Amino acid sequence: MIDFSQRVVMITGASGNLGSTLARRFRAAGATMILVDRHRDTLKRVFPELVDVPDCLLTSCADLTSSDDVDAVIRQGLVAFERIDVLIHTVGGFRSGTPVYETPVDTLDFMFDLNAKTVFITNRAVLPHMIQQRYGKIVNLAARPGLEGRPNMAAYSASKAAVLRLTESISAEVRDFGINVNCVLPGTIDTPRNREEMPDADFSRWVKPDSLADVIMFLASDAARDIHGAAIPVYGRS
Repeated sequence: MIDFSQRVVMITGASGNLGSTLARRFRAAGATMILVDRHRDTLKRVFPELVDVPDCLLTSCADLTSSDDVDAVIRQGLVAFERIDVLIHTVGGFRSGTPVYETPVDTLDFMFDLNAKTVFITNRAVLPHMIQQRYGKIVNLAARPGLEGRPNMAAYSASKAAVLRLTESISAEVRDFGINVNCVLPGTIDTPRNREEMPDADFSRWVKPDSLADVIMFLASDAARDIHGAAIPVYGRS
């Protein structure tokens, strides 16, 4: 297991299936934790064992499409622990099912806000502190459709393509400050919601959250010190 006992790790979307898996894996590896979610009560319900633990911060309500909310979370983390070494950004969403000519503009706005704008805001907020400490690891969550347009999911594909370009651009800007910025491209993740929505699929071919967490933890470690601006495919057999 990679040792994160000297690192402060911030995870967005920490109450989700992937976020909660990552939080528990990083915690087991010794990390000091900053867990971010839209509702603090949800964090307390998902992580009762971490409530009032000195080296774990369950943040107050944070809308990651709001730069003010994100800045407030960053300040909370810095007051508590004085540094943030790792940002794992798992927040995102999916809408599809209609061709462009039948897709409401609101769907495009929603996908770009949730998938791309949150990457821009969270990365932007944490980077000045990582630059100051001359160290940092950022892992963003993209998706396979970001590599190529697919029918009936133009808004989603375009928003995830934006995550790729943001990751590449940010990486090029900060790699000389000792900061690694990369992203992962998961295939279908094996979650209860995906199973419910696709009951006839072969779940054994999907990516398990633990498997995806292995890749993300590697990218967050010093073993990945020479990886910059990469998009790592984690497709399982899907």
